[in-house]
Amino acid sequence: MKLIKYPSKEQWAELLKRPALNTESLFDTVRSIIDKVKAEGDKAVLEYEAAFDKVTLSALAVSPKEIQAAGALVSDDLKVAISLAKQNIETFHSSQRFVGKKVETMKGVTCWQKSVGIEKVGLYIPGGTAPLFSTVLMLAVPAKIAGCKEIVLCTPPDKNGNIHPAILLAAQLAGVSKIFKAGGVQAIAAMAYGTESVPKVYKIFGPGNQYVTAAKQLVSLRDVAIDMPAGPSEVEVLADVSANPTFVAADLLSQAEHGVDSQSMLITTSEQLQTEVMAEVERQLAKLPRREIAAKSLENSKLILVKDLDEALELTNAYAPEHLIIETENYMEVAERVTNAGSVFLGSLTPESAGDYASGTNHTLPTNGYAKAYSGVSLDSFIRKITFQEILPEGIKNIGPAIEEMAANEQLDAHKNAVTVRLKTLI
Repeated sequence: MKLIKYPSKEQWAELLKRPALNTESLFDTVRSIIDKVKAEGDKAVLEYEAAFDKVTLSALAVSPKEIQAAGALVSDDLKVAISLAKQNIETFHSSQRFVGKKVETMKGVTCWQKSVGIEKVGLYIPGGTAPLFSTVLMLAVPAKIAGCKEIVLCTPPDKNGNIHPAILLAAQLAGVSKIFKAGGVQAIAAMAYGTESVPKVYKIFGPGNQYVTAAKQLVSLRDVAIDMPAGPSEVEVLADVSANPTFVAADLLSQAEHGVDSQSMLITTSEQLQTEVMAEVERQLAKLPRREIAAKSLENSKLILVKDLDEALELTNAYAPEHLIIETENYMEVAERVTNAGSVFLGSLTPESAGDYASGTNHTLPTNGYAKAYSGVSLDSFIRKITFQEILPEGIKNIGPAIEEMAANEQLDAHKNAVTVRLKTLI
């Protein structure tokens, strides 16, 4: 990790750069895969599974028998952990239910909103170096609460054509409707356009590599909605001299092991902590099974010493981290001043891992600085709000003349007439 001391503001932009993710350079390759899936359906997806995931499949759908068998292949301890996480995610996201109320904007004019679940949603769960069954819960649980009628899940199989049993168990518990053995660009295309097996969905959720990100961007231009722009995962720890260097190092490494393009940052007011964390990272890194991935990720990572908390917060809000851990003495006061972050973890006993798995908050969050404008996935991500209005005789008399005047001044006579003909019937 790079040690940086008291950087000037002129250096900030360079310091806060993420690992480059130029998905535009992949667009031609990705577009050709999408077009083939669009034209040839299941046949193309099966061919790409053989080419990219090195597996020969006779069908894309996971059978009920495979889903049923998954339970026996998952340990009892993991089943208990998954159930606890599901319950907490359910509790937190259920609290986000929208309650619309009727508002009389003026006498005789009433407006309101109704929340409606997106009917068909697609969830992409990466395979890669780890089975992300936690992401199944993070996406499928709120989709079910929102009232989505069809929840479709795509995830790449292993070389034997199997899906990790914990993914299947989590999907079953969370209420996923259909599961398919498909990864990468071909999975995104299948959900965006539909194939003989895979239903077309209205919105696609889930993380993935740069090819998946590029595919989501392309299909979202016209044909289907997506959750948010996504890039490599990241964490920032904001800490003062009161922080425990062992905890801070563990938090930085928990993010670094995600992937070689992940980024971990420490912004601190304590030179002593900066030095101790550097040593502790090296000590803990040596013991990690995924140390090669984490070590590569740490090349993108920095330990930054600043003069005071004001500067630390200004730098933090400029970075807009996906995950922000605040390990300071007065962490509640510091948290009040955070304006740009995906998810915030407060105090020395709140690791980012809690949000990744089981505290109840969602771990699908904006990366790459998008936290300045985007929220993480929530119940709202799976719903639409439809507005309604009702105008009674008294209301059209009260509001009508204003509408006529505004329409006339915009030279939209038919708009004006739609009110005028109604007013005439009330004279």
